[in-house]
Amino acid sequence: MRGQYVHEASLLMAAGSDPAAPGAAITLELCGSWEHEPPCPLAPHHTEHSREGNGVRLRVVFAAEPDKEDEVRRRIEDALAGGSLTGPGGVKTNWTLQHTGSGVLTGTERERAQRIAAANPSPETSPET
Repeated sequence: MRGQYVHEASLLMAAGSDPAAPGAAITLELCGSWEHEPPCPLAPHHTEHSREGNGVRLRVVFAAEPDKEDEVRRRIEDALAGGSLTGPGGVKTNWTLQHTGSGVLTGTERERAQRIAAANPSPETSPET
């Protein structure tokens, strides 16, 4: 059964830059592509961001097998530590990673994590077709 987790990060980004780009970098790292058929192969996830001036706060809610939690967190950190993403159309977005680490799911995030896990059952618990 998949566990439900949240990973948080704080970044610095120039005004006018796309605060969704770091979340896209995370998806690219976890899934290998922005566009793929569900479910996410390693860890179904959802990234939310909030911006205040040049500061951007990210919260990544994900579901993963307990023995994969550390790998998922490492991949999230690797994606953010890269500090940039070139998106569709060749637009490059840069950021500076300030902090990253595990967090505590809020009530709303817990509900989202439960939906993510239920919609994307682990291979071990999926019915055979």
